Amino acid sequence: MSQLKSISHLDNIPSTPGKFKMEKSPYIHRLRFHSSLTKLAFWSFTFLAILLFFFVGSPSSSPPSADPSRRSLRTSVWGGPAWEKRVRSSARVRNRNGVSVLVTGAAGFVGTHVSVALKQRGDGVLGLDNFNDYYDPALKRARQALLERSGVFVVEGDINDAALLRKLFDVVAFTHVMHLAAQAGVRYAMQNPSSYVHSNIAGLVSILEVCKSANPQPAIVWASSSSVYGLNSKVPFSERDRTDQPASLYAATKKAGEEIVHTYNHIYGLSITGLRFFTVYGPWGRPDMAYFFFTKDILKGKRIQIFEGPNHGTVARDFTYIDDIVKGCLASLDTAKKSTGNGGKKKGPAQLRVFNLGNTSPVPVTELVSILERLLKVKANKVMLKMPRNGDVQFTHANISLAQRELGYKPTTDLQTGLKKFVKWYLGYYSKSGKRSTG
Repeated sequence: MSQLKSISHLDNIPSTPGKFKMEKSPYIHRLRFHSSLTKLAFWSFTFLAILLFFFVGSPSSSPPSADPSRRSLRTSVWGGPAWEKRVRSSARVRNRNGVSVLVTGAAGFVGTHVSVALKQRGDGVLGLDNFNDYYDPALKRARQALLERSGVFVVEGDINDAALLRKLFDVVAFTHVMHLAAQAGVRYAMQNPSSYVHSNIAGLVSILEVCKSANPQPAIVWASSSSVYGLNSKVPFSERDRTDQPASLYAATKKAGEEIVHTYNHIYGLSITGLRFFTVYGPWGRPDMAYFFFTKDILKGKRIQIFEGPNHGTVARDFTYIDDIVKGCLASLDTAKKSTGNGGKKKGPAQLRVFNLGNTSPVPVTELVSILERLLKVKANKVMLKMPRNGDVQFTHANISLAQRELGYKPTTDLQTGLKKFVKWYLGYYSKSGKRSTG
């Protein structure tokens, strides 16, 4: 609209100001009026054509640097009796004490493991994922096949598609929502910041909106991040620590999410639990994580970059094995109290919690590489570099006493054991199956 206004304004300026004064002629007024209409129609048509190009004519898979909001709402065909039957079947509870869970980001790393674990114990599980191309979609499709074999149907769609979300809640009265869908990664935010706002803020609000309007309202467990601790220097990180110093846009969107869920809990009575994950790793993991691409590059003989802090300071992470994370997620669902609202109206105070899920044993990244070298039986070609200003922090370390007390959470897998399981999966997935890792 601002563009059209500026064009209209330019139409009132004579082509040769100061020489002629023909404004009083009604004929000239008509000419200018028709000219303005013509230009207005032309620019309107052009603007609509551009919109149609992006929303209709654009390819289904866009490069990672493209605006994901133009592709993420390209929802696959959904609806109809056969589709609804699959949705109901997947979400059907098969255990007397089971729950019915909508898992967003189900084809993601954590989402896949959580969905399988829920299904194996008899819960009803329906997945939702948009299969975006932030990393290799083929890996997500392979996870989807794993889920299908486990009896989990994954609806292909976007969490910002309000019509789809409403339809899912019309078909199934979910007791719980495990909201894991998000734009992940710290460094990618420097390339495509809008994707983080689209997924981590707008997408979260979309989920909260459909949940607060549902009857009955489900309890919600959602993935925050250890990144919210940002530039804090006190360790280990505790849920009581400040979280107002984010070091990346990713961290800022997760912090914003924590404030948003507080609002929905307060106003609408939604029962909400936030989980701050600490560097999750394991089989079926994310290719953008250091342990994953280190493995790939070591096997290919490529040089790997290892960052160090100021004055050659150690960079360390609280690496947490996926099975331990899954236990924390399921315990959060099992201890979540019912929401107190009904159809968008709060009837009383509702549960609001946040937990650290980590391993409590930070390991230097150099030690991570050493373990991979032993497991792969290949010497890494290493280069040490100063940590860039890309949003990464020098260390993470979780205080999990609250999760231990409230959830019975107790991690049991050390890095050596966890990486051994990951390497076994990696070699099987990329070597024996004939697949090739990207990059």
